[in-house]
Amino acid sequence: MPEISRRVFGGLVGGGAVTAVAGASSTAGAASPTERPFKARTAGRPGRRPNVLFILGDDLGWADLSSYGSPHIKTPNLDRLAAQGVRFTHAYSGSATCSPTRFSLYTGRFPGRTKGGLAEPVGNRTQGLDPNHPTLASLLKNAGYATALIGKWHCGWLPDHSPTKSGWDEFFGNFGGALEYFSKLGQLGDYDLYEGDATYKDLRYYTTVLTERAVEYVGRDHDRPWLLNLNFTTPHWPWLTEDDEEKGAEIAARIRAGNVLGGLLHNDGGSVEKYREMVESLDASIGKVLTALRRSGQEENTIVVFASDNGGERFSYQWPLSGAKSELLEGGIRVPTILRWPARIDGRQVSHEPVYSPDWTATLLELGGARPHPAYPLDGHSLAGYLLRGEDVPERDLFWRVRGNRALRRGDWKYYRDADGKDHLFNLAADAREQADLASDRPELLAELRAAWEKVDGELLPYPAP
Repeated sequence: MPEISRRVFGGLVGGGAVTAVAGASSTAGAASPTERPFKARTAGRPGRRPNVLFILGDDLGWADLSSYGSPHIKTPNLDRLAAQGVRFTHAYSGSATCSPTRFSLYTGRFPGRTKGGLAEPVGNRTQGLDPNHPTLASLLKNAGYATALIGKWHCGWLPDHSPTKSGWDEFFGNFGGALEYFSKLGQLGDYDLYEGDATYKDLRYYTTVLTERAVEYVGRDHDRPWLLNLNFTTPHWPWLTEDDEEKGAEIAARIRAGNVLGGLLHNDGGSVEKYREMVESLDASIGKVLTALRRSGQEENTIVVFASDNGGERFSYQWPLSGAKSELLEGGIRVPTILRWPARIDGRQVSHEPVYSPDWTATLLELGGARPHPAYPLDGHSLAGYLLRGEDVPERDLFWRVRGNRALRRGDWKYYRDADGKDHLFNLAADAREQADLASDRPELLAELRAAWEKVDGELLPYPAP
């Protein structure tokens, strides 16, 4: 899909956000009185290998959950998940748009290490994830896991690209980056709901359809540990809820008439209120999946991770962050992230450590007893030592590269180059909004971080000519 950068809705950015986590209020960046700083439960003993339920929202902004500061969106199920586990306040996506982040999560590597990852995002049938590249799913599958992906793939289209070609035993969902929620007409103008590699007809609201599939999967009598990537399209445009079938039909008519992008972008629709409804419906759907997991008896030893694939856009609430989807300012890459694993990790905790998408790949491989492929070294670092053994988070730089922006975070410091080619230096501990540019005050540090970014960039594939 085309690059779209949107500031958060101006009327919502005026005040400090106050949230409720398990009944106690807190600012989004600070721990609630009922939360404590994260501390590993080091007395725990290794048990059976865990199941993994990794849930992605789509274009969900950093503060779009009530547990992250939204003053108007109520997300009781995700707030409860946070209260039962760890809420991360400095968690990041692997990139600023859909496909590259998914590449980084599935491969554990920078998107620019693969040709398909250079698309920001994938937009035609020639682009996609090389089926020969190892993935989180293929590596866990080789270690004995059952694997499934339900929802948005957005890493290529048939016939060359598919989750079932990249390590997932089962796939039910859409290949593209967006679709109309009822007709399932998608990014390429055709029908885009599949079971495996065959089309599957269901004209009900897409979030509902995905929820039912996920409930069925987690409720099965599994005979081995499993990985489920549950990738909702909510709250990505077009801005539709379950009550908007008539509006969906109008958008579908535009798509059939050849105005695919105009229909899906839905520039003449949506509102802060409609967006609220979409996020709250996502929360309700996740609640149903988590209830099914509990009733199945597998909750205790299932790792649940919830995150967004990138920052929010038109109607997202992201205070105090600047920027939005497609940019490497904080609003484009800092995302709500929650982890719960009752068997090994205590609840009511908050972590302010910087982590991002490829770290979760490395972490889940270690916890699942799988090893990375030696020919495809990971860029992410496992957090297992931090989560389970009380170790420090590995010291490393967080690196991002998109067309027109570059960024690198080291500790509290962030190097950022904007679309005009100007370099900036921010101290995120003192200035999460990235308004106090310290580049002229700390030129040596700026040069050091720029050199570090350029060293990594030199290892990546170059972008093709526009």
